[in-house]
Parts: sequence; C-alpha cells; structure tokens
Amino acid sequence: MPELTDRFRLAVAQLDPAVGDVAGNLDLARKARAEAAEAGADLVLFTELFIAGYPPEDLVLKPAFVAACMEAVESLAEETADGGPGVVIGCPLRNEDGLFNAVAVLDEGRVLTWRSKVDLPNYGEFDEKRVFQAGPMPGPLNYRGLRLGIPVCEDIWGDLGVCETLAESGAEILLVPNGSPFYRGKLDVRHQVVLRQVIETDLPVVYANKVGGQDELLFDGASFAFNADRSLAFQLPQFKSGIFLSDWVQDGEGWRCEDGSVAALPGDDEAVWRALVLGLADYVNKNGFRSVVLGLSGGIDSAICAALAVDALGGSRVHCVMLPYRYTAETSLEDAAACAKALGVRYDTVPIAEPVEGFLSALGPMFEGTPAGITEENLQSRARGVILMAISNKFGAMVVTTGNKSEMSVGYATLYGDMNGGFNPIKDLYKTEVVRLARWRNRNHPDDLLGPAGEVVPERIIVKPPSAELREDQKDDDSLPPYDVLDAILEHLVEHDGGVDELVARGFDRDTVTHIERLLYIAEYKRRQSAPGTKVTKKNFGRDRRYPITNRFREGA
Repeated sequence: MPELTDRFRLAVAQLDPAVGDVAGNLDLARKARAEAAEAGADLVLFTELFIAGYPPEDLVLKPAFVAACMEAVESLAEETADGGPGVVIGCPLRNEDGLFNAVAVLDEGRVLTWRSKVDLPNYGEFDEKRVFQAGPMPGPLNYRGLRLGIPVCEDIWGDLGVCETLAESGAEILLVPNGSPFYRGKLDVRHQVVLRQVIETDLPVVYANKVGGQDELLFDGASFAFNADRSLAFQLPQFKSGIFLSDWVQDGEGWRCEDGSVAALPGDDEAVWRALVLGLADYVNKNGFRSVVLGLSGGIDSAICAALAVDALGGSRVHCVMLPYRYTAETSLEDAAACAKALGVRYDTVPIAEPVEGFLSALGPMFEGTPAGITEENLQSRARGVILMAISNKFGAMVVTTGNKSEMSVGYATLYGDMNGGFNPIKDLYKTEVVRLARWRNRNHPDDLLGPAGEVVPERIIVKPPSAELREDQKDDDSLPPYDVLDAILEHLVEHDGGVDELVARGFDRDTVTHIERLLYIAEYKRRQSAPGTKVTKKNFGRDRRYPITNRFREGA
C-alpha cells in the first residue's frame, strides 16, 4: 500500500445502521466501502458501534450477539486484502479483559488493531457504565504511514485527557466515531466541544456521526471537521445518509482539508420537524409496520401528527379516523375532513355512541346515585382507544398516539384511551411548540418530505381554543392555565429541574406553580405507560428524566 505522507482521501460513512441487524449493518458497510473505493478513498470512517447499531443497550450482555458482531468485523477485514480503502468501524469487543465499546481498524486483510472507549457516559440517555468497561488510555496507530488518533465519542467530551494524550504521543489527525443524539441546538454544542480539542491539541479533528432513529433517540448526522487552525474543514448535511469525501494534504505544518464542502443546515424549526419525521419513519419501518392509523379529532395535536406521518411515510400509508360523540362539534368534523383531504390520506368516520352507551349501561347499576364526571369522560376516550387498537389488529397498522409534552407533563391524558399507541411523534413537544411548528409546516415544504406542499393543518384548527370535547363547551383552560403560562412553568420545572420559588420570583402565581408541580409528580405513573416518542429537547421524559412514581417530595412541604 502506498504511504500516506502528503495527501489522503477520507470517506465519512454517515449512515443509518439498525440495532441488532448485524448482517444488514455488515452489508451496509460493504456497500459503503465499495462506493468509497470507486471514489478513490484511502480510508472509510464509520460511526460508533456501527456493526451493532447504537445504542445496543443490554444486547451487548448477550455473548452470542457480541460474537456475531466481532465475526462480522473479521469478515469485513478479510475483504480489505483487495488493496482498497481501509476501514475504521465501531463494534463491541469482548476479550479477556472484559466488554468494551470499541473501534476496529481494518486493512491488509486483517484487523490491524482495536481501540476502546475510555470515557463512558453515564448521564441523560446514556448508561454505558452499566454494560461496558472503560478502555485503557489509547495511543496513535500507524495507518499506511499516517499516525491516527481515534478517540470514541465521549472521549472528546470529558476531561480525562484522551485527545491530549494522543497528541502528545504523536497523532497527526483525530478521527472520532460518534453516536450523538439530536436535541434542539445540539450541533452548536458539538462544534464547541470539537473546537476545544482542536485548540488544546493543535490537531485537525473529524467528527463522524450516525443518522436515523432508534426508539426515542434520533441521530441527525451533521458530521463535520475542523482544521488545526480552527477553520471549518467540512460540514455534512443534517438528517441525510450518504458517503462523503474529503481530501487532506500535508502542508508542512500538519494535515489540512483541501476541498471540504459545507452543507446548508436547516433552521431550528425545520430541524425539529425533520427530526420528528425521521424518528417516526425509522420507528415504523425498522419495526416492520406497513402503515399507521390515528384518530383525527379536528384538533391541532392529531392534525400535526397526521402531517408528520404523511411527510414520513407518504399519504398511502396513513389512515385517519374520526371518532365522534355527542360533544364533538360540527366544526371539528369539518376541520378533520379538511385536514385529511389536504394530506391525501384515507379518512373514515366511526361514531362511538353505541360503545360508550354500552359501557354506561353495563356500569349503570354500580354507578347509580353517583354524579357524572371524569369517569364518564374517560369512557369516551377509552372507547376511541379500543376502536383504534381494533383497526390496528385487523389491518396491521401501528396506532400513532397524539399527546403533546404539556399534556404528558400534567397527566391531561387517559390511560388506555388517547394514550393508546405504538409511537408518539410529538411526545417531546410542548403545546406552544406544536402550534409554532404547524404554522412553519404550512409555509414550508422541503423537497424530500413525502407530504404535499401548502396548508396541511387548516388555519381554523390552529386558532381554535384547545378542547378534549368530552363534555359540553369544554376547553383545556377549564382545567389548566393558558398554554403559554403552563409551558413556561413546565420548561423551568422539567428542562432545568428548577424550583417553585424561582418561578414565583419571576412573577408566576405561587398557587398555580405548586398545582402544576403536584400534577407533574403524580402523573409519573402515566408517563411510565406511555408510548415512546422522538427526543427533541435536552431533557425528555423517560431516558433523561427518571423520577420515582412513589414520591412524596414537594418543594416547601
């Protein structure tokens, strides 16, 4: 192999491997390497735990799974005897010292070496210390005369000095395989993390990130590199898979990217919309569902979920069902039909009067003499949930549930009713964000979305006062503060773990804040039973916020 002393071509494989699909991920790697070889690449950089899929969670505790991953890497290594590009690829490693989150370097028909992750993250969505051992402090490796440093993801985020050690021991460039999940504003955070390492090491850093959805997590790609002089070497697209090339030259002072491209990145609202679309698409497709079904109520939450589903899957794979009862307004019927027509989906109406009255009749003797209230309201929601699940069972369509983060925070949802479903695309969106994104989507239509352009959420749906329509003239603010107030309180309590006194000092009513705090705590049992949904905030329910169900703490109590 020629020595890479003055120039080399690097291919970054920004792809969407599936967790557990070892054979499929190996095939994806083979095709990527073939494409890179055709383009004259000297090395292909894959992402963290590529062969396993990321995050594999407790799958790596199964010896057969790790063995299959390592056998796949050995198979890929044999293919590098063809003189084509070498490979840097993530794979779990089990040896006599334990189980590691590792990277294999392949060339000359063999595994040249392994490098293991040193700094194991154990916060938020990460709990790698539960399954992996920390690797030893790495040194650089010689790849065709080029001294590579390969820190793995968290190794560049923490303070263990992994990058400094690599630089001090002779690394010429740092290649970083990552599995970095998306949240709003995350790309700027990554840039700052990498720039800190560039400044401390005086080395160029290539940051390769995977793309695609995995349960609640969404990986946005957006791989990039910085030159040693802190200039942006290249920026890859967000939310798009592909093999991307960059040429590097030795200019006498070190390696520098010669012709890296800088992709245009979406704005904040577009990034969130794309994340929700990709998260839903991957959940449906990777889990083998042919289509989805959802209740379309004439309200904004179900309308935006329908729009996301069509953008993700296409109108032919989305089935919307109106489930009216005596409290369903005529305008809701009109608005739901208009939304379904705008989206081009199948739309059916299934009245729920008979099942609801049947439940009430069956329970009549037991309920006799008691006032009607929430129980009777919840029967309506549960009848709708049963019908949607029946449609799902009959036709194999996954039920999309449609509750927003504001509702999930305070328990304004019915177990075994409107919470039924396999996935919730807006689970991590507050109500005010739902409104803003609906307006954004009506004005914008990126070319790669599968839904139609134009107004897909009718304006009348956006401006109407929110209502569950479970009793006469019901409005959400009968039970909750206005959503702009509620969401401000929730953002402080949930996203920042803030306190009641701080909110009161900012001008919020104490009784209102303490009431919302109480609802937040007591709704934990509902959230534990809710469908997964794509994470787009820094702290989502589930992986990031793990509060006990049985919990008597109240601030100031």
